[in-house]
Amino acid sequence: MQPVYEALLELAMSLGDDVKADPDEAAVHLKRNRVFARIKPITRKRIDLGLALGLRRARGRLADCGGFAKRDRITHRIAIAFLADIDEEVKGWLRVAYDEDRD
Repeated sequence: MQPVYEALLELAMSLGDDVKADPDEAAVHLKRNRVFARIKPITRKRIDLGLALGLRRARGRLADCGGFAKRDRITHRIAIAFLADIDEEVKGWLRVAYDEDRD
């Protein structure tokens, strides 16, 4: 899963000079002003890219993770198992989460 993690981190860092990676024991939180995304290993074969997308309806590969109800910034996730899973849909949602974290 290391190549998947590295590709996600590189993608997030390429969004802007103001992106910061804040790792903890369970995940890497991606911040601009606040956390807009999270890279979290779920199993040995899957990483979840969590996204702060508010009240959006889940669709496609974008799954609701119950964050809004729990008052967590991360409200949605996309499961990623392979480098090929980091497609235009993933890139687009990550960009939306980044762009909406303006203050």
